[in-house]
Amino acid sequence: MRLSTITNWAYGATVILTLVSGATMLMASGAEETERAAVAQRASFDQLTASLEEDVYRLTEQARGYVISGDPSHLIVYRREREALRSVEQRITHLRDAGANESELAALRQGLHWADALTDEQDAAIRAAQAGDDKTGRTILFGDEYGRELDRVAAQVGQFQYMLDQRTEQAVIRATDTARQWRSVSEVMLGITALLFLCVLYFVLKQRILHPVVRLSDVVTRLAAQDFEAIPPEFHQVDEIGDMAQAIRIFRENGLERQRLEQERDADRMMRDLLSRLTQRLQGCDSSADLVDVVRRFAPEIAPDFPGRLYIHDIRRNAMVQACDWLSPAYSRIEFPPSACWALRRGQTHRPAGEMVDIPCEHLGASSAISTICIPLAAQGESIGMLYYEEPTGVRADHLERTGKYLEMLAENIGLALANLRLRDVLRDMAMADALTGLPNRRQFDAMLQTLVGEAERNLTPLACLMVDIDHFKRFNDNYGHDAGDAVLRGVGNVLADALRENGHAFRLGGEEFVVLMPGFNLDQALGRAAQIQRRIQDLRIEHRGKELGTITASFGLAAYPDHGRADRLLQTADAALLRAKTEGRDRILVATVRDGASAVA
Repeated sequence: MRLSTITNWAYGATVILTLVSGATMLMASGAEETERAAVAQRASFDQLTASLEEDVYRLTEQARGYVISGDPSHLIVYRREREALRSVEQRITHLRDAGANESELAALRQGLHWADALTDEQDAAIRAAQAGDDKTGRTILFGDEYGRELDRVAAQVGQFQYMLDQRTEQAVIRATDTARQWRSVSEVMLGITALLFLCVLYFVLKQRILHPVVRLSDVVTRLAAQDFEAIPPEFHQVDEIGDMAQAIRIFRENGLERQRLEQERDADRMMRDLLSRLTQRLQGCDSSADLVDVVRRFAPEIAPDFPGRLYIHDIRRNAMVQACDWLSPAYSRIEFPPSACWALRRGQTHRPAGEMVDIPCEHLGASSAISTICIPLAAQGESIGMLYYEEPTGVRADHLERTGKYLEMLAENIGLALANLRLRDVLRDMAMADALTGLPNRRQFDAMLQTLVGEAERNLTPLACLMVDIDHFKRFNDNYGHDAGDAVLRGVGNVLADALRENGHAFRLGGEEFVVLMPGFNLDQALGRAAQIQRRIQDLRIEHRGKELGTITASFGLAAYPDHGRADRLLQTADAALLRAKTEGRDRILVATVRDGASAVA
């Protein structure tokens, strides 16, 4: 047989084997496309079900916000979102169109029915709050039963997602098995082709066929082992080898895309779990220090490549003051006025660098060309803090966009927690202060007296108690009206507060009676301070409706520990001295006396 005949037969056989191999690779690529479609369908289901579940939590947060704060904006948003909700069948139409079967939709439909039941409880809580029964509203929205119903909704959505995961996993397994079979056939074809080249046409087709096939075979083997780092060779000739190389490239791109989708999904789930855990910790904070510690621990985990700072607004100085930082940020001042940040001016996130040219913030100083993110922390339209981040260099745009969403969620949670802490502090201060004079009231006095008595007895340090009663207070009310009496009380309260600004504590016990606690004051020091207070009260000149009220005087009873016995009897001892001062003519300071060296008597 002539060499040309052998070459022709070998070439014909080679062409046939190559076509078969290319066809099998295309079949494998088709199977991978099926697998990718299943994964993409699952991602679509995740997005649709996530929006359904978020509707429930948004309505819950708006209803809770209205019940807690009474802010009508929460009620407006709640009603708008409630009206936007469609029926159960309408909400699952997109899922049915996307390919969900009836058994899966039945599980989701049950969850949506429970979600609709929650809206009835939300309406009941809102009606209770509108009727002034805030306690009933909070009991409904923050009760265990409401929490269990929320968990049921989440569980039903989770069951729906689990069923989808099972179906998707089966589809992926089937597609993978099909692709593996076609790849096996392809490898066999390539092996036969390679053997034919070696045995018959080695010297003719070595460079044309054998070398490319060997390289492609290695890539196929690595891809079959899920090693998508294998890069297919570039063959630009228009023949079967070129088709095979293209099919392998498509197969590899499909595999890489599937891996990317799975990694993004896993990363998103981990990040949402982390944000959920952060929210729970923030809700459990009792003070700003607790909140700062939580942020310091969680912020680097949520954005591990973004150094940053947390600023909290200091109302007294009208300044943004750094509360903590993480990952060693290099820019932005520790303290600056709110007007130095464009995010605080505009009430929205500000990025002075990037694709769009913008104005840098003044608090960056001379380093205004760097890429930073400023996110305001707001509550009821007021800026109460700010999150500051420095963008790392060389980061992909999609990673920046995804991280930016997480940072916005982080800022929203921190702002809500900080606003709740401030509201709680305001309510606590209101409950512990006298509304007329601004001095601490009887409730705070009882707590402070117990604390100071314990410290004095434990450390054997002096403690003085001065009782103060305005002389003839009733005549101000009788002659000039209760407004005049209130003015006198405020004036005396201001004197006591100014006299004890650096040390000591003044309280209004009720009516025209005040008490002063002076820790660390011995009897002589306390007597000097009492005389100073007496003079200042005598010097008070208060006008009411253009008329001066006349001279104001007060009676004082003074007792000190350990001079006048036990520390826990100071109030009674000073009160007895006050009674004697009033009996002996008023406008005087009387010190308690000690009898038998043990107990104090006025």
